Amino acid sequence: MTHIKVIIPAYNEADSIAQVIHEIPTSVSEIIVVNNNSSDDTASTAEKAGATVLTETKMGYGHACLRGMQYIAQQSNKPDIIVFIDGDYSDYPEELTKLTQPIIEQNIDFVIGARNKELREPGSMTPQQVFGNWLATSLMKLFFRATFTDLGPFRAIKYDRLLALQMEDKTYGWTVEMQLKALKKRLTYIEVPVRYKKRIGVSKVSGTVKGSIFAGIKILGWIFKYSIK
Repeated sequence: MTHIKVIIPAYNEADSIAQVIHEIPTSVSEIIVVNNNSSDDTASTAEKAGATVLTETKMGYGHACLRGMQYIAQQSNKPDIIVFIDGDYSDYPEELTKLTQPIIEQNIDFVIGARNKELREPGSMTPQQVFGNWLATSLMKLFFRATFTDLGPFRAIKYDRLLALQMEDKTYGWTVEMQLKALKKRLTYIEVPVRYKKRIGVSKVSGTVKGSIFAGIKILGWIFKYSIK
């Protein structure tokens, strides 16, 4: 049986985190919520819902993801697949099997849940998110002949391949760093169309001008860094 663990970075997601946890398929062996310095009841709510709750006080999406990976690295029984999903309930957790299936059945290394326009709820992605995704994936296509169409945070990857990427971004560049390093390491990858809905609460990145600007700078920085290597 394939051993799957889920990492959920979470900052002030008390209103949504239990729904995310409850809808993750039972084939997952452990759900790890990384409470990223929340000021609400994210941690206690996640724990009551059955998740393993870790604490990461350093703010940043990448910091939270790395904390989850650090925890897994200390376990004796390592997983085959790691799935990352946000805690805001914008994704459909039950679609996790759509992401892990190509890894299990086709031996694909890395799968992105692509938020295709026809499957997105109107208004679920801000104009700056749509433009940022288009720009980033267009540049990856130009520089690396990539076929990515999205930087979607709902993604699955073989655990050993994830370790080989030596992830390091601490904030907004986590997703694009993973995709760029997957290209550099010549990992096999595909995108799987997934549904996407309006998140519960306000986005900490695309919901603010500052967040959008810093995310854009981070993403473009990673792309140009790898394009000149």
